[in-house]
Amino acid sequence: MAALLFGGKAIRTAAGGDPPSPSASAAADESGLARLIAAGTLAGLRCPNFADRRTDVDRFYRDGNYALAWLRDGRPTPQAIAMIGLFEQAALKGLNPEDYDASRWDARSAALGVREPKAREAAAIDFDLALMVCAMRYLSDLENGRVNPQQRSFALQSGGEQYNLSGFLRRFLISSADVAGTIAEVEPPYAGYRRAEEALATYLRLAARGDGEPLPMPDKIVRPGKTYAGMPQLIGRLRQLGDLAAGEDDCGGADVYCGAVVEAVKRFQRRHGLQIDGILGRETIVRMNQPISLRVLQLELALERYRWLPRQFANPPIAVNIPEFRLHSLRGQPAPLISMKVVVGKAYRRRTPTFAQDMRYIIFRPYWNVPYSIVRHELIGKILRDREYLAANDFEVVDNDGNIVTDGYVSDDILSGLRSGALEVRQKPGPTNSLGLVKFMFPNRYNVYMHGTPATELFARARRDFSHGCIRVEDPVTLAAWVLRDQPEWDVERIRAAMNGDRTFQVNLIKPVPVLILYTTAVVQPDGEVRFFDDIYGYDASLARELAGGCPYPG
Repeated sequence: MAALLFGGKAIRTAAGGDPPSPSASAAADESGLARLIAAGTLAGLRCPNFADRRTDVDRFYRDGNYALAWLRDGRPTPQAIAMIGLFEQAALKGLNPEDYDASRWDARSAALGVREPKAREAAAIDFDLALMVCAMRYLSDLENGRVNPQQRSFALQSGGEQYNLSGFLRRFLISSADVAGTIAEVEPPYAGYRRAEEALATYLRLAARGDGEPLPMPDKIVRPGKTYAGMPQLIGRLRQLGDLAAGEDDCGGADVYCGAVVEAVKRFQRRHGLQIDGILGRETIVRMNQPISLRVLQLELALERYRWLPRQFANPPIAVNIPEFRLHSLRGQPAPLISMKVVVGKAYRRRTPTFAQDMRYIIFRPYWNVPYSIVRHELIGKILRDREYLAANDFEVVDNDGNIVTDGYVSDDILSGLRSGALEVRQKPGPTNSLGLVKFMFPNRYNVYMHGTPATELFARARRDFSHGCIRVEDPVTLAAWVLRDQPEWDVERIRAAMNGDRTFQVNLIKPVPVLILYTTAVVQPDGEVRFFDDIYGYDASLARELAGGCPYPG
């Protein structure tokens, strides 16, 4: 058995076989490995400070008696080669390959072959420690994401349970026959995540080919049957994005906007959260001219946000995606699939927060306790113009104990109490109540909940950010039946009767329902259709800026 010697001691490898490289517990201090780990920095790394991983790195090497893990007979192990390949392909995961030194591994590998023994030994330590740090960073980024959502005012727990990185690497990875398959176990377990990965690969290929010639902006909207000078560019872009198949009619090469091209534009509009009218207006043209690199970014950010989600739920959850303006139950859960439109908070000052919380009860025929901010900024002005305004709109003034002060004329004294907050306004239950006939309660620090609405005409809009922060649902009966499905006495007929009854009452859920209020501007449907939405709150832009800064990321 051949053995390399350092400091007069034989060096063993953790992977077995002939010892490849300088590393033993007694020699660690002499070699500098332990000192490098203790310092938490390695100059050759693109991000040299690894203090956040120092404990994990030290535990790994200490548990292995400071044997180098990624080298055998002075050469990278198959597992090391596989890891480097994953670093180089990190863009397919929505990650930055340079966060894992993708461009530096050839030089590190070449340094392992230098003739001078001490230089070779130092290169081996540098290679092994660098690969360990990068592997831990890669695993952590895949599991939990790069940015901690709680540092960005997102009330979501980051990812799943923390892996014991050193234990995972030692037990499963450094001797794995399938490194990529082993690492896949730490990724989010959602089908939507895997679909987003596949879509990202497609859009990366599209981006590499270039955007093509931009579509000219018409002087006025172009309706089907009218001429459009940019038909060649339009057809090219629709085919590039998959909205128009190569064999479909392109109107014979004329400038007339017609036929299959119109239907392809409608598909594009549907996929991009636009009004589906087939009209070539400014918004549609602007969206078509956006660079494909933006779609790549949206998919990258979608993958990042998937990594922030819990890995499992005690009960099937429902999710609201704010930019999509939709509520869904998650597929693959032991519960019926539901999907409906929602109205969310206004982009300016009234944003719906993102968080996760359990729905615990619903209230039929609710009162609406008007927030003081709305009373102060909206209702008082209307009362000043018409002292009977509250009565005309089914409001009443109550004290802090809920006792009715007036449901008619508002005197100066009552108005003063409203201004100071000593008195409150609530709207009576009924079909004109702003909350509709049912509200869904998942108690949270934002005082946000879901509810019905009498303003059903808003659901016909493509963009639906109109509320003060709460979430209006298109089909409250279906949602109530879904959350009450484990309470068979509450069938649809009884739900409708309660909503149209004559009293207000609460029904507690026997199983709390997890509610996820999320924000992602890219969603991939089960059939592979990729949909993109406006960054209405600017959260994509701010997250992209943080990620563009590179490591270390906000933790």
